[in-house]
Amino acid sequence: MPSPKWERIGGPIRGLRLPFQAWEALRQEGITSLDRLRAMADQIHTLPGIGPKTAQLIREELARATPSKEPPSGKE
Repeated sequence: MPSPKWERIGGPIRGLRLPFQAWEALRQEGITSLDRLRAMADQIHTLPGIGPKTAQLIREELARATPSKEPPSGKE
């Protein structure tokens, strides 16, 4: 059974599901939009309350929720 600490929940940034502690750390740093989170993605691990595991989880959720900018390959 997963630990409640790592249970993913929705928060103020639509489309992302993160643990409560991640949402709280982002809120304390004023990161409340997808654009701001994208801009901070490479440095997210430096924020107070965000360790390596949480930073990786945030990056994975960000990648999942952000559409790819690559055009379709046209191959079927």
